Amino acid sequence: MALVEVKNISFQYPNGYLAVDDVSFSIEAGENIAIVGQNGAGKTTTVKMLNGLTKPCAGDVLIHGESTKKYTTAQMARKVGYVFQNPEDQIFNSTVYREVEYGLKKMKVPAEECERRVKDAAELTGIEHYLDMNPYDLPLSIRKFVTIASVIASDCDVMIFDEPTAGQDLDGLERLSKLNRILTGRGKAIVTITHDMEFVAENYDRVIVMCQKKVIADGKTGDVFFEKEVMDRAMLKQPALVRIASQLGMNQNTLDIEAVAAYIKNAAT
Repeated sequence: MALVEVKNISFQYPNGYLAVDDVSFSIEAGENIAIVGQNGAGKTTTVKMLNGLTKPCAGDVLIHGESTKKYTTAQMARKVGYVFQNPEDQIFNSTVYREVEYGLKKMKVPAEECERRVKDAAELTGIEHYLDMNPYDLPLSIRKFVTIASVIASDCDVMIFDEPTAGQDLDGLERLSKLNRILTGRGKAIVTITHDMEFVAENYDRVIVMCQKKVIADGKTGDVFFEKEVMDRAMLKQPALVRIASQLGMNQNTLDIEAVAAYIKNAAT
């Protein structure tokens, strides 16, 4: 049984707007998945149904085989953590430490274990030197890692990151890449919404493409990104390496820059 099972879910707002239309997929523990698509494709509404922020109007979402409809959003937060695109939608405590420990105190985690988890999350996200500071005295890129640390500390099985690369410099992107590897190594399922195709190509094994409220592709990143018709339909730009490989006429779908370089070298000799 998959960790997450999304079964034919749809969501319609009270005004009649259909935001998600008959979407299905599953996620295993330790998977690293990116969900991509243009604004309005249904990505955010879909992932909000994974942790109960919204409930499907049709279909169902199962976490460990149990429907999210049986639980409150607060109860689901123990299983599925959500990092909002805008940190201001999430941060409200006066210090970074209090922000990261807030969910743990709500869950009545023992003090010693609480401290251990906060320290671990802070070190993973590189915010250990800011724990006594007010989050709003920190730049946006660091505030994003504060919200990520809060979810890591909760030790939930599924972690959803909404546009984590926005506003990040090279160091921030490298830290996010390392985080993905560490967390999936711990058996966590990572689901990331992003418009950064280059970051997806470098860091994600699987990609789900959404367009007009539906899933139009779901598979290995190296295969999906080479499906130009799919990418064009979703109005997404193929990563640079994919475009180069395609123009060179490579018959291998690869996101390995060394493989492309070797092909170029061999073709030139």
